[in-house]
Amino acid sequence: MSRRRLTIARRLVDAQRETASLTTFNEIDMTAVMDLRRRRKEAFQTRHGIGLGFMSFFVKASVAALKAFPNVNAEMQDDDLILKRYYDLGIAVDTEGGLVVPVVRNVDQKSFPEIERGIADLAGRARDNKLSIDELREGTFTITNGGIFGSLFSTPIINPPQVAILGMHRIVERPIAVQGQVAIHPMMYVALTYDHRVIDGRTAVQFLIRIKDLLEDPETLLLDG
Repeated sequence: MSRRRLTIARRLVDAQRETASLTTFNEIDMTAVMDLRRRRKEAFQTRHGIGLGFMSFFVKASVAALKAFPNVNAEMQDDDLILKRYYDLGIAVDTEGGLVVPVVRNVDQKSFPEIERGIADLAGRARDNKLSIDELREGTFTITNGGIFGSLFSTPIINPPQVAILGMHRIVERPIAVQGQVAIHPMMYVALTYDHRVIDGRTAVQFLIRIKDLLEDPETLLLDG
């Protein structure tokens, strides 16, 4: 095993051993986000020189949810709970040498194009093994997207010393009930794994509902994200 793989293995085992991990799930109707991307992606690309992906929507929604539920953006230090009033989000990136989590700093202060450019830059340098140690440290919350590999449902592992991680999954067209009628909509399961020592089940459920509400009405991200 490579040194990186051994480090990843040790951190994953430590995370499972040292946290009271629990995962809760919800599903998001991605119709509105996909429609907005379809209408705006060409103009966005022309104006900003970067594509408009799903991750920036989830980053914006996560920031709004973290502000509403600050315990999710916290860290345990012995018997103290440190609430962080800044938002440095780790974005999990798969590389040839294993999973790494570079951190996009101060995402609450960034626009959609700035978030997209930041993620693209970090992901590209992660795959080229050109990230500095500082770019992998001190994130406050992590988002991972197993959907790019086709994952429909999973339970992500917390990235200590953080206390929660959001898992995105594959978008699948499924029949759902809409105002008493059956309709086919693009749906995504989302998962929040959290440290139950810090976060109660009610908070975890409400956190995911907040993200769900924002993404199903993405124009609200302009106000709340």
